[in-house]
Parts: sequence; structure tokens; C-alpha cells
Amino acid sequence: MRALSTGRQVRQIGCRAFTLIELLVVIAIIAILAAMLLPVLGKAKSRAQSLACMNNLKQLELCVHLYTGDYNDCLVPNNSVATVVTSSTGTNTMVEKGISWCLDQYAPTELTPANIINGLLFQYNTSVAIYHCPSDQSTLETADGTLLPQLRWRSYNMSQSANGYPEYVPGDFPAWLQQFWASIPSWKKYTQIRHPIPSELFVFIDENENSIQDSQFGNPCNPPILYSVPNEWWDMPANRHNQGGNLSFADGHVEHWKWRVPMVFYDIGQSVTPEEMPDYQRIQNAMKQPTDN
Repeated sequence: MRALSTGRQVRQIGCRAFTLIELLVVIAIIAILAAMLLPVLGKAKSRAQSLACMNNLKQLELCVHLYTGDYNDCLVPNNSVATVVTSSTGTNTMVEKGISWCLDQYAPTELTPANIINGLLFQYNTSVAIYHCPSDQSTLETADGTLLPQLRWRSYNMSQSANGYPEYVPGDFPAWLQQFWASIPSWKKYTQIRHPIPSELFVFIDENENSIQDSQFGNPCNPPILYSVPNEWWDMPANRHNQGGNLSFADGHVEHWKWRVPMVFYDIGQSVTPEEMPDYQRIQNAMKQPTDN
């Protein structure tokens, strides 16, 4: 009887085992479910990162408003401007001038957060993290272009419309260039903002990691000033958030803008394609223009 009982146990165990085909079917089902879920999880992660980015911009915008309240309605200076200039010797020169919301001269090579910490807004929020978009995976690099493993410190830029170029006085540059810089329109005080109105004038923008250099987001005016400037990208918005970027506005709110075509930056001053024109004009319409009062 004991032997018979043992045999039954063996047969019962054998009946419960999976066949190779059944295992393959189960594995195939798991693979299909994973293929269906991974894009959903990826989108959820991207959405969470975009919300975190928008919160960063909200915090920076709050810092601007606190500064404005402390300094008799004046917008925080936006004077850290890096310009590549071909001199008479044929060399390129990077220059900057004055104290600013952020002192960055060339974001990819800022190996420490010192220029953020020494900026005028840091006193209102001492978190370095709010200057960096969580979706921005661009890394620092040395002066000779060697990439480093550490993420950059800053992903955002401030519009030239917010107390920008008129406060910037270049050094030894041609008079026509100084005149051009000084003529780019901007608002100095918050109560002067009329058109676009504060809810339509962007202050901070999530900038493309390949175009960010100084801490001012520049864009040609419409209509052109002093001399004709073609439709070109001086700086380009980020494309990190599902073909979109985030912006904060002078009234304090933030928005996510979806681009019609991907923002692909390859050179300063690259021409705007016909497909990019609606997005380019949308950016222009959210900045002060020469005809605005």
C-alpha cells in the first residue's frame, strides 16, 4: 500500500507540471504585456518630469516676483550675455557684463553652481535643483569639449524682454553692434508691461540643451530693428517634453507648449524652416517687440 501511495503521489506531481509549449506561451504573453505597458510607463515618467520642470519654473518665477517687490517694481537684471565675436585676429571671444539673475557665461562648461549661487535670485530660493530640468540629460564638458559624466547645473533661460539687452553695455565692440544690442526692446519695470500683457509675456523658458550658452534667451525682433535680421534662431526652446517645452509668464503662471515640429538645433543663427515658422512666431508674440509700448 505504501508503494502504491508513493506512485500516486509521483503521478499527481507529474500531472501538475507545465509543458515546454505552455511555458513558451506564458513567456510570450508576458512579453506582449510588457511591450504594451512600457510605452505607457515611459509617457507617465515623461509627464512626471514635465510637471517637475514646470514646478521649477514656477519657483523661479516666484523668485522674480519677490525681487520685484524688494526693488521698487524693477525686474531682476538679465545682463549675463555671452557673444561669440570674430575679432580682427580671427579668434572667437566670449564676453559677459554685469550682475544678473544668473551669471552663467557658457552653461555647458560651468563645472560648479557658483554662477547660480552668486546670481540675484538665489537669495529667494537656495535650491540649486530648481535651475535644472529633470528631463535634461545633457552633461558638462571641459573647455576643450571633452564630455563629463555630471549633468549640467542649468536648463533654463530668461527672456531678453525681461530687463535684458538695454542694461548690457558691451566692451570694445563696433559702435553699430553696441547700438543694435541697446535697441533690443525689453521691460525694466513690471508695471510697464503692456503688450504683450503679463499673462502672455514669457519670462523663463526651458531651453534646448544644444543652444543654451549665456543666461539670456534671445530672439530677433519683428519688425527688425536698425537693419534687417532674417528669421533665425538665436536661441531655441527645448524639445524634451514629448516634442514640447515649458515656459513661465510674467503674471506667475506656467504653461507647456507643444511644438508643431521637433526643435532641432545645430548652429547659432540657423534659419527658421517653413515648418518651424508657426512656433517661431508664437515665441516672438510672447516677447516685447519694437512697436510695443
